[in-house]
Amino acid sequence: MTIKKKSKIPAEQDTQTLIIKKEKGKSEMRQLTELQLSPIINNTVTLQAMAITISDKIDMNEAVVVMKEKSEKIIAGDLSELESTLTAQVVSLNAIYGTLALRSASNMGNSLKCTEIYMRLALKAQAQCARTVEVLAAMKNPPIVFAKQANIAHGHQQVNNGVQPATHAEKTINSSNELLNEADNAPLDTRRTLETGRVNQELATMETVDGSQDI
Repeated sequence: MTIKKKSKIPAEQDTQTLIIKKEKGKSEMRQLTELQLSPIINNTVTLQAMAITISDKIDMNEAVVVMKEKSEKIIAGDLSELESTLTAQVVSLNAIYGTLALRSASNMGNSLKCTEIYMRLALKAQAQCARTVEVLAAMKNPPIVFAKQANIAHGHQQVNNGVQPATHAEKTINSSNELLNEADNAPLDTRRTLETGRVNQELATMETVDGSQDI
């Protein structure tokens, strides 16, 4: 591919020659580097190399313009051309599958190796065809994604995913246990005689009650 700057006098150019315009504020080296790294330019060159069997008179400049228009259309959100491309590829891949399957069948009984090779290629084409159908279906009917939303209407909320705080009952039990220190656990002195308490000794003597009389 040859790149030339646009001249003031139009002349017949080779279809492989790309004419570029000088942009203000950019050096010639900068502009040439951007063109060589441009995805539009690179894919246009690939198109020319692969489309020789279709037409050998694809103009480089027109191809770049068409490629840019298609790219801008998709970026703007119009995916109709992509859907058309995938639909055509489904038909083509199905045709490739059918052709390879027939060739595999025609070699049965004559060459097992050729039969296996053609069948493997046919199944690969069939798998790719099914994958293209899935992509096309996803484009036509995008999957719905359900996302959980946190409820923050009542202010800040704290979520403890670790150890839960102790309840009031647990805190009371632990407080009682903390009172049992080493002094409280000392052995009891059982040798000492316990004294009788002197509280309410006047009630110690009770009168005899005759069970035959009414109380």
